Amino acid sequence: MPGRLAGKVAIVTGAASGFGKGIAAKFVEEGAKVIIADLSEDAGLKAAEDLKCTFFKADVTSRDHWQSLLNETLNKYGSLDIVINNAGATYANKPTGSVTDKDFDLVWNVNVKSVYLSSNVIVPYFIDNNRPGVFIQISSTAALRPRPGLTWYNASKGAVSIATKTMAVEYGPNQIRFNSICPVVGSTGMTHLFIGKPDTEDNRSSFVSTIPLGRPSTPADVANACCYLASDEASFITGVDLEVDGGRCV
Repeated sequence: MPGRLAGKVAIVTGAASGFGKGIAAKFVEEGAKVIIADLSEDAGLKAAEDLKCTFFKADVTSRDHWQSLLNETLNKYGSLDIVINNAGATYANKPTGSVTDKDFDLVWNVNVKSVYLSSNVIVPYFIDNNRPGVFIQISSTAALRPRPGLTWYNASKGAVSIATKTMAVEYGPNQIRFNSICPVVGSTGMTHLFIGKPDTEDNRSSFVSTIPLGRPSTPADVANACCYLASDEASFITGVDLEVDGGRCV
């Protein structure tokens, strides 16, 4: 049986580990040709080797890197169908008055500017070639149910979700779909920053207690949601925040 993404080409940013690697693995399993784009060369090459896909070292806050990423993808595969903006950053949970300019610039550049640049560089490719396209942003439940201590991270994810909805409306006539996925906290390389303490089962317990289904999100949860939104099964779905949160936002 052909996979649900057979014949499609996808860029997944921040895919050397965590949610991004889970998304890349699912897409490969479902028949897509995947380009892992990550700033970490060693981890990115290892992930690409593990998953039998392609690695491209990229800084998602750089327009030149996005242009090179598009060019390399087209040179290698001849087309592009899906962009997953998964790369993200946060600072350690802290009182808002303690946030530094460096903290603010980090979350705004990695979380928001990357989405701006990806669309600014790649949407013209879809339009000029009269091709449908899919953008999926990994937003967060922080965009919908923000918690104290991460004000500007929350704001950056809110911006991602609103920008995604706006572009869904603007580019719908061009058959370019934009959606966001909003995971609840999982166990990734940034979890200790979100909870403001080491990522242990005991330290996660108070947070997990707010999730009706009783567990954190996993890379597979996020990957399965991405697969649906990227597939032709979701051809009439655009402009949504899909909560992958075990009921956290209810």
